[in-house]
Amino acid sequence: MESKKYLDDISQIKDLMNRSSRFISLSGLSGILAGIYAITGAAITYVFLLPKGDYVVLHSWNFKMIIGISIGVAVLSLITAYLLTSQKAKKNNEKVWDETTKRLLINFLVPLVTGGIYILIKLNSQHYGLTGSLMLIFYGLALVNASKYTIGNVRYLGYVEIILGLICAAFPGYGFWFWVIGFGFLHIIYGSLIYFKEGKG
Repeated sequence: MESKKYLDDISQIKDLMNRSSRFISLSGLSGILAGIYAITGAAITYVFLLPKGDYVVLHSWNFKMIIGISIGVAVLSLITAYLLTSQKAKKNNEKVWDETTKRLLINFLVPLVTGGIYILIKLNSQHYGLTGSLMLIFYGLALVNASKYTIGNVRYLGYVEIILGLICAAFPGYGFWFWVIGFGFLHIIYGSLIYFKEGKG
């Protein structure tokens, strides 16, 4: 009996330490919706904006529209993630914004912003071929870098994104489709796993 109580106490202490050092209220549903947004944006881009599936000239109207759609998808995904994660955090009696959240965001944004600036520099130099692979690689690095401050499974998504980005680099003509897989289908698969694992959270 004493042994069971001792083990329960250790388990509770471990849980408290985990909660204090990691942000664990990420919503699986937000990942699913982010994937759906990405696929929807990609479908609109492919049907209406890509000239016969070819690359788009920088500073053209089509390019500006694609950038607008990409920003729209990103903003919608962030808003959805914030709302659903806030709701889950309240349910778990956790704070949405604390030191752990700050560390999570900093570790996520440093590789992501660095990658974004690098991609813009490459685009401005009219190097289009590796855009899709660079987006996947830097996004994967951002996930891996931030994973130590949230649920551990995030790093596995990061690893897959990095690997997908490297494969994409070997097939630059198919960057669009690798982008759809990485930001669309992988998010839906990962979000679904978290959603059902955490009891539809």
